[in-house]
Amino acid sequence: MTADWFEEWFESPYYRLLYQHRNEEEAAFFLENLLQYLNPKPQARFLDLACGTGRHAVFLASKNYQVTGLDISNEKINIARQRENNNLSFFRHDMRHLFRTHYFDYVLNLFTSFGYFKDKKSHVDTLINIRKSLTADGIFVLDFFNAIKVSKNLIERESLLRNDIRFNIRRSIKEGTIIKEIQINDGKKEEVFVEKVFAFTLADFQVMFEEAGLEIIQIFGNYALKPFDSEADRLLLMASPKS
Repeated sequence: MTADWFEEWFESPYYRLLYQHRNEEEAAFFLENLLQYLNPKPQARFLDLACGTGRHAVFLASKNYQVTGLDISNEKINIARQRENNNLSFFRHDMRHLFRTHYFDYVLNLFTSFGYFKDKKSHVDTLINIRKSLTADGIFVLDFFNAIKVSKNLIERESLLRNDIRFNIRRSIKEGTIIKEIQINDGKKEEVFVEKVFAFTLADFQVMFEEAGLEIIQIFGNYALKPFDSEADRLLLMASPKS
């Protein structure tokens, strides 16, 4: 396993096959609620950070906002670029590096696209880049799993069949990290990938946001923007640069 496990896994066609159930309707439901809450000005600039194949970015662009999508995966960006238009563009980029300074009104990091790096400093540095990319009154929205609930309800073993390809999944928690080992049986071919995501809690994010110069202004617990508690499905944080 390399240090940057996600680069190899995200480029694999098996990744898209395993997670093909992620749908446009779920994304639209969340974003409709989010936009109603944020009430962005016309032509507001959005950054979809770790955009994948662009399902959230495409929706935002359909509302006539100026949208940029960034992802580290060449494969995902090539797919996303097929949907570019005058107010929607995609670039391959590593979020650990600053993209644009004081440019975006909103930065979105959605569907647990955080927690992948090998140490907490890398995550704080990424949050600093996010702060620097925002306008003075900009807002950062982070959508992460609820680590408390995930840890309590962890499914240790699971076997899934997708298009005659078998995915045998083993999950464990070690040193504050949720580890998912994915064994793939594709006919006579067999591959193994590993996902490693820090099980960051609200308390962890409060510390990291403080270090990065971000002030949390709102917390929600699901895509309907209901309050967060220990049984919430998601941890949704909204933050702004400290003045």
